[in-house]
Amino acid sequence: MLPVIAFGEALVDMLSSRLGDLAGDAPEIFTPYAGGAPANVAVACARLGVPSRFLGMLGADHFGDFLAAELASHGVDLSGVVRTHEARTALAFVSRDANGERTFDFYRPPAADLLYRLEHLPASVFAEPAIVHFCSNSLTETEIAETTLAMADMAGRAGCLVSVDANLRHNLWPDGRTDIALVTRLIDHADLVKLSTDELDYLRADHPADAWLAERLAAGVKLVVITDGPGEVRAFGVGRELRHMPPAVEAVDTTAGGDAFIGGLLAELAGFLGERGAEGNWHQDDAFLQRALGTAANCGAHAVTRPGAYAALPDRNDLTRLRG
Repeated sequence: MLPVIAFGEALVDMLSSRLGDLAGDAPEIFTPYAGGAPANVAVACARLGVPSRFLGMLGADHFGDFLAAELASHGVDLSGVVRTHEARTALAFVSRDANGERTFDFYRPPAADLLYRLEHLPASVFAEPAIVHFCSNSLTETEIAETTLAMADMAGRAGCLVSVDANLRHNLWPDGRTDIALVTRLIDHADLVKLSTDELDYLRADHPADAWLAERLAAGVKLVVITDGPGEVRAFGVGRELRHMPPAVEAVDTTAGGDAFIGGLLAELAGFLGERGAEGNWHQDDAFLQRALGTAANCGAHAVTRPGAYAALPDRNDLTRLRG
């Protein structure tokens, strides 16, 4: 089984006690949960039995201690984590509507995760085959963007499979709008890309969706997976399109739904490539892709039925129960 290496931010999600307007006059209470999209993916893979490593920087503070302990408790390798006194660990205050859909208020920048540089990389980190996962939240400032793009290039040149989840958070960017060109540069380094329908619409701008997807495949992306909340999942590769309908569940908190989905997909891919190697042509094996999309959808469905991020991510027993 290939290991999964996730790079980027780990942060603390401060989850509101209120669900839409159902709380009445009760005081709003925020409960800390360990989170951060790439960290969520590292935990998702570890909980599914995949060797998992997180690369990133945490503040030398209480919340950094909390995140490090939570990651370690789920079996994530922290040998690529750096601690710093130069900035604090990021926080995200999370509010939910009556359907569990969330909005974020980020306390970042400044934040420790933005200070990670190439010199912090462990020696020979990409020397062995691995899946290396990124998202766009490490593109929001010039230096961390340069680090992220250089790492994606290094991983690809070393023969690793590069995964990118767009995971757009416009309010993390200096002008409140995601830089489309920069995110597209990162996507075009990837073998596997995950987007939501809304993210596809934003990134393609005035390009027709089919044309934009064709451009990504021409750039070297092997598979683009598009999720639509509880709706149908679509996957596009050269000469193929696959569809999968997720199971219907009652959502409580959608914070970790997308991260659980890509974690499940990467876990399936880690097993497939571990058995067959690069010659397995994973992106051309429709039977494997359908199975992997099913696992990913089940992981996402499980996660949205529980509050928080790490705490909501399923293990193999959870998936067995979900399948009934």
